[in-house]
Amino acid sequence: MRVLVMTVVHHPGDARIAHRQIPALLAAGHSVTFAAPFVAYAATRTPGVRTIDLPRAVGRSRLGALQVARDVVRHEAPSHDVVLLHDPELLLAVPRATRTPVVWDVHEDTAAAVSMKSWLPGPLRPVAASGIRRLEHSAEKRVGLLLAEDGYAVRFTGEHAVVPNTTVVPETVAAPGSDRLVYLGAVTRARGALEMVEVARRLGDDVRVELIGAVSSDVAGEVGRARDSGVLVAHGFVPNDEAVRMLDGALAGLSLLHDEPNYRHSRPTKIIEYMAHGVPVITTPLPVAVEIVDTARSGVVVPFGDIDAIVTAVQALRADTGRREALGAAGHVAALARYDWRTQGPAFVAALEAAAR
Repeated sequence: MRVLVMTVVHHPGDARIAHRQIPALLAAGHSVTFAAPFVAYAATRTPGVRTIDLPRAVGRSRLGALQVARDVVRHEAPSHDVVLLHDPELLLAVPRATRTPVVWDVHEDTAAAVSMKSWLPGPLRPVAASGIRRLEHSAEKRVGLLLAEDGYAVRFTGEHAVVPNTTVVPETVAAPGSDRLVYLGAVTRARGALEMVEVARRLGDDVRVELIGAVSSDVAGEVGRARDSGVLVAHGFVPNDEAVRMLDGALAGLSLLHDEPNYRHSRPTKIIEYMAHGVPVITTPLPVAVEIVDTARSGVVVPFGDIDAIVTAVQALRADTGRREALGAAGHVAALARYDWRTQGPAFVAALEAAAR
């Protein structure tokens, strides 16, 4: 099977695309063409994969990227067995005359996420959300869908394959340490960046806070000043296969997402990655996050935006080696049993093979 994978939004090193789905396709003997904004992100090309550079769609600058993507679909789709889209706007880049099967991988609740788009004027956000819902309903009639969350099913009328955003879980992991807090993911205001800066200030030299991920422009000033003054370590974007190894031996992993509509029914992948590496979780009380952590007994839940509660949780874990190790071990066991990509990967490949047929 020949698969054309496309994104104009995501980093070409996106964990779900580049470190889970594409390797799963290659391992199954399929060939991949990956069209993504390599130059715009200064990203490394994926070994063993034919690549095509696309412009990046960012903020209000999206039309040019979609026009180039449309040309790529028109030229490349006939020589492929299936086209896999990773951005909802790419649905607009698929000509109706395209005969090659098209699958949209639904990563997030895009309409709900509109409330967090600072580049979109407030009065236009309800209009944009409504337009996205209409696009989704139209897409369901034209293309196949893959859902990254069970909770996304309510947005559609039919039944669609669900391929959760999990991770490869190591068979053995190091015990959690006592002097390092980690965060893995995009560093944004809505994901708790400012809270993590303040937590780092409060903890001082006792515990080092490390942010592993690209820093959004909305918090770049605050994070940059904290980094430059030695309050925390900000690594910037790190390819996922390297980033997850940086979790090993941490005291805890932070998931301080705000109470945003897009987060309420989503599984925070960072929580799964912390558990996979035997790291206790400190999370805000989003419903899915609480369900994961409580069921696995793998961490601590803190109120939204409560710096005192976060610091107290960190200090309690630091003082109690036995509890820290028990939470880390329980999380690792649960991750192996429920969230290993080695189980989900074949299901993803099977879904694309069915679409191609």
